[in-house]
This record gives sequence, structure tokens and C-alpha cells, in this order.
Amino acid sequence: MNTAKLEDSTQRPLYGERIIEESKIICFENPNKKRIYEISIQLPEFTCKCPFSGYPDFAKLNIIYQPNLRVYELKSLKLYINNFRDIKISHEEVVNRIMDDLVHEGSPHWIHLNAAFNPRGNVSMQLDIFSGQKRN
Repeated sequence: MNTAKLEDSTQRPLYGERIIEESKIICFENPNKKRIYEISIQLPEFTCKCPFSGYPDFAKLNIIYQPNLRVYELKSLKLYINNFRDIKISHEEVVNRIMDDLVHEGSPHWIHLNAAFNPRGNVSMQLDIFSGQKRN
């Protein structure tokens, strides 16, 4: 076994790590701008790190939105979310940052982001953030 080659591969980012690091939210044109409809997206494997302990935090993210001119592309959203995996950030800050990026990139009529963090030390937390005006 060639250990020099193995050691070299552990020092540079793998292709998946590079893709995640370079990721950003991509949107495409709403195929039916005249219709009012809602899209629901579940991201059940969100992770970030506690800024105080460094321990991992896990959450299920749920996004419900009414698109305006653009719709979120799911693969780019997944990669963008995975980028938080090694970042030390509070629950409140990360959820607000995600919401800011979603609103900036997609400009939906209305959006709701729910983050349900897994219990740690017998404490769980849920955050709900809304933006825009819901249409009927």
C-alpha cells in the first residue's frame, strides 16, 4: 500500500468538501408566476457546532414558501445547508442567516423557516421565522 498517496489525499479537500465550500443558493424562474402556490422543503440532517462547547448541534429544517419570480433549486439548497456543518454558530444566528440568504436569493412573496433542534442535555429548541406577506 502506498501510504504517501494516502497521506497526500487527507491533506487536501475532497471533491465533495470543495463543492460544499463553494456552494450558494441557486434559483430558477418560477414556471407559473400567475398562480399562488406553496412549496414545502424538508432538510432533516442540518448540522452546525455550538459556539460555546464546540459540540455538534442537529436540527430538522422545514421551509414553506410562496414563490414570486424565482424558485429554489434543491441540490444547491442542500449543498448550501451542508456548509454550516463545521461552523460554530448559535441556533438563533444560523437560522436568521439562512432566512436572510433565502429572502435575498429567492425574493419569495412569503416564507416560513422552522428549525427544530434535537435535544442536548435534556433541552430542545425550535425557532420559527417568517418574512413577507402570505397570499390567499
